[in-house]
Amino acid sequence: MQSIIGFLKMIDRLLPLISKLCIFICSIAIVTLLVIFGWLVFGRYVLNVTPTWVEQLALLLVVYITFLGAAAGVHEETHLGVSFIREAFPDWLRKPLRIVADLILAFFGFIMLFACIELVEFGWSTNLAMLNIPEGIRTLAAAICGGLVFVFASAHALSRTYRYYFAEPVALEQGTN
Repeated sequence: MQSIIGFLKMIDRLLPLISKLCIFICSIAIVTLLVIFGWLVFGRYVLNVTPTWVEQLALLLVVYITFLGAAAGVHEETHLGVSFIREAFPDWLRKPLRIVADLILAFFGFIMLFACIELVEFGWSTNLAMLNIPEGIRTLAAAICGGLVFVFASAHALSRTYRYYFAEPVALEQGTN
């Protein structure tokens, strides 16, 4: 049991760092997006030369912002979900439903990872127009997202299972609410 507790503590320290890295990369991508669109406007209206690569790079950045942001949302539990029905159930039913939802999400991430790896491999031999980088770079974001969703949701399922069914309840001190 101590090895399980140690593992859960390790992932409780490691996974928030990965989530923060995803958010940091998304933040850099958004700033880059703003800068390249500024360059697009300057080039088009001041220099009278439209930089054609901006659109392709913007699409690539939006893909990474979307998928890495979604993965971080799974870890932070801010992703889109219909939880009000589950949360309306009594505690004895709500707890296993949370774990089942985490497992379904982990399964989705697992399938997404392997399906997107196939897309990355398929697109790696062709290049993105204007950028001259492999097309697989675009679908790599979805594969990374799938892997992270699998890891984050699996960790939530493990953590909840331990907390709900194996951890000793913490006694409240006298005089606290």
